[in-house]
This record gives sequence, structure tokens and C-alpha cells, in this order.
Amino acid sequence: MPVILFIALGLAMDAFTVAVASGLALEPLRARKALKIALFFGGFQALMPLLGWLAGLGLEELISGLDHWVAFGLLGFIGCRMIYGAIRATPRRAADPLNLPTLLGLSIATSIDALAVGLSFAFLRASILTPAIVIGAVTFLLAFLGVFLGHRLGRLFEREAEALGGLILIGIGLKILLEHLA
Repeated sequence: MPVILFIALGLAMDAFTVAVASGLALEPLRARKALKIALFFGGFQALMPLLGWLAGLGLEELISGLDHWVAFGLLGFIGCRMIYGAIRATPRRAADPLNLPTLLGLSIATSIDALAVGLSFAFLRASILTPAIVIGAVTFLLAFLGVFLGHRLGRLFEREAEALGGLILIGIGLKILLEHLA
């Protein structure tokens, strides 16, 4: 369970940083606005691993001998991409995060990484239901808090949180690789 929690935290960092940016754009800030953002982000983060896992089951025979390398590669790629995004010069800011097309776009964009994680779970023949629920719940909580934090503190820690999420995913990918090679 601790590994699942770390995966959830790593995946939630994108949603958290976007929620922080969304909090900057919300005037006035109300709990129901933060709840709406958190429900979308958490819901998509729970759904995407399930979709990735289902897709991965269809590819299992093609990749069964390389599953640990695929998991390492996917998590490493996602982690590196998150770190790169954290050090980019241009910060993200949502114009109107409650607009439905914007909210859907942000939810999908922040949960693509979870799709790849679900794919990795399928290659490892691991159960996905509990991880998907944990990923969704952690993302919901962090997004909800992120909206309020963003509204209060601005962009102070936006990049650091995303970089930390990337490092966590790279570490988990490395752990999977080392366990299968040992």
C-alpha cells in the first residue's frame, strides 16, 4: 500500500499544481468551486488507470518478457516530463477553470500520466481497482486543498510540487526495474 500511495502522490502533483493555478483565477473563492475542480481531477485520475490497465491487458502477450522495462520506461518518462515542466520558464495559469470545456481539458491533461501507470500495472499483472481508488482519492484531496492554497499563496510552490511528483515516479519506476532484475 505505501507504494500505491507514493504513486498516487506522484500522479496527483500535476493536478495539484493546476489546482493551485486555478485557485489564483477564482474570485470569489467558494468551497463548491474547489469541490467541482477536485471532483473532476480526482474522477479522471481514478478513471484513467482503469482505462490504461484494460488497454494493457490486450497488449500483455506482446510485452510479457519486457513488462518491468516498460513500467520503468513509462514511469521514468512521465517523471522526467514532470520535472521538465517544473523547470520550464512559463508558469501555467487557468483563465476560467470552472468553464466545462476548460475543466474537462485540464482534467484529461493532468490524468494522462495515470493512463500510463494503469498500463504499467497491467504489464506487471497487478490489481488496479485499489490503486485507482487511492489515486483518485489522493488527487481529489490534493486538488481541493490546492485550489485554496493557490488562492492564498499564489505560485510560490507550484514548480517544486511538480518536480517532487516527477522524482517520486522515477523512483518508483527504478524500484520496479531493480526488483525484477534482482
